[in-house]
Amino acid sequence: MNNQLLGTDYSVPTIKFRLKPQNELNAIAKKVLHEEASAIQCVAEALDRTLDFAQCVEAILSLRGRVVVTGIGKSAHIAAKIVATLNSTGTPALFMHAADAIHGDLGMIQPEDFVIAISKSGDTPEIKVLVPLLKRKGVPLAALVANADSYLAVQANYVLHAPITREACPHNLAPTTSTTAALALGDALAVCLLESRDFTSADFARLHPGGTLGKKLYLKVGDLSRQNQAPQVLENAPLREIILEISGKRLGATAVLSEDDNRLLGIITDGDLRRMLTNYTNLEDVRAHNILTPLPITIDIDDFAAEALARMQQRNITQLIVTDAGRFSGFIHLHDLLREGLV
Repeated sequence: MNNQLLGTDYSVPTIKFRLKPQNELNAIAKKVLHEEASAIQCVAEALDRTLDFAQCVEAILSLRGRVVVTGIGKSAHIAAKIVATLNSTGTPALFMHAADAIHGDLGMIQPEDFVIAISKSGDTPEIKVLVPLLKRKGVPLAALVANADSYLAVQANYVLHAPITREACPHNLAPTTSTTAALALGDALAVCLLESRDFTSADFARLHPGGTLGKKLYLKVGDLSRQNQAPQVLENAPLREIILEISGKRLGATAVLSEDDNRLLGIITDGDLRRMLTNYTNLEDVRAHNILTPLPITIDIDDFAAEALARMQQRNITQLIVTDAGRFSGFIHLHDLLREGLV
């Protein structure tokens, strides 16, 4: 070990702070939220003063290439998020850091692409270096800026104006209101493109196959009900057969089908069996048709599993009978949905 390091003080200096009362903290938070909400309202009103936004949407819709979104500093983080939103809603997009662009990343831009540059001031040194290089490539350029008179805005083909008067930071320094306004305008652009393309929930599901969101959009009732047994008895089944069917197949219920053509007549649940004990003294004579609940809540095998969850929650039940073209097919249980992480 280097002897010169011995005795060196590596302690971290204490960070001083004064914890404000809860009501004061809430007041500060509300002030920030109100200021940022007001800024977004100003952005919305600015849309009416220019045709650039609609023309930008039209230009992107006619693209053969990708949307490349770029920025520097906090604007780069906003650019990356907008790229993620565009990609997930059907608009191919790439992120390019403005500083890296002049060190090789500019090569990702192809002649048929469209560039969106995000900058609050529109006059940063990196942007001033980048813009002439983009214009030399001949690609359309949209400026997402707070300052509509900036260098970037003047040089761009389209101006997406996100005006703000000040940052929510008390020193008017930390990018807060400006980044929120830019992000909101980027979201508005993505949704306009989505709706213009008639991008459906099925399209969304194809791009989001993983996680809970994907399951809500693509997992069908049949995917789960086929894994379960399908408890069923005929309408004249005796009580012993009913109990064995419910307990043996462990779904807490059984479907009741007609003797002649296997039509679905109703459902018998554990609760129905308990209520039966108060209504019947001679259990030997009890048949399925005596204790079934008619017109049970059903769901089609091709419906989304998320819809099954919604029906269970609405009716405060734990299972649904699954039908296929109107015929009994099986059951889906709340436990199936819990296992898939939909609850």
